Amino acid sequence: MNVKYVATLDQTEYHVEIVDDKHVVLDGEVREVDFAAVGDQPIFSLLINGKSYEAFVYPHEEEWQVLLLGNLYSVRVEDEREKRLRAAAGGKVTERGEFHLKAPMPGLVVAVPVAEGQRVSKGDVLLILESMKMQNELKSPREGVVSRLRVNAGDSVEQSQTLLSVT
Repeated sequence: MNVKYVATLDQTEYHVEIVDDKHVVLDGEVREVDFAAVGDQPIFSLLINGKSYEAFVYPHEEEWQVLLLGNLYSVRVEDEREKRLRAAAGGKVTERGEFHLKAPMPGLVVAVPVAEGQRVSKGDVLLILESMKMQNELKSPREGVVSRLRVNAGDSVEQSQTLLSVT
């Protein structure tokens, strides 16, 4: 199999090589993995070296949105050839002025512990979303100011719906 990818998360690149259906090489380190979809939702069970994780994973624009352990990550995944071609063409990842927190899954907004105009730090809880009887704390990926709230506690939301913005 041996397919190679570059995954970019927070401007850090990780080199991933899929060796076979049970092994990957992450930045030169071999890891035993088991990855399986759970039901009809974008929920995945992941075992890495015997440790279990559950993640919500779905595509969004040119990236993948991953909700893991209460943190929402945006990950750009490219095969190595695609990455080299983009670099040769002078493509750059630009800093965005505004971050839009989007619902990683349909659910019910349990709480919004922030207010418009409030300064937040990376890792601060922006919103608590209940889905499939689980409460998920959606955290800020960076420092900024909450510029717009689009939902309130008690609102039902759809997957990919914009919940709030941070500038």
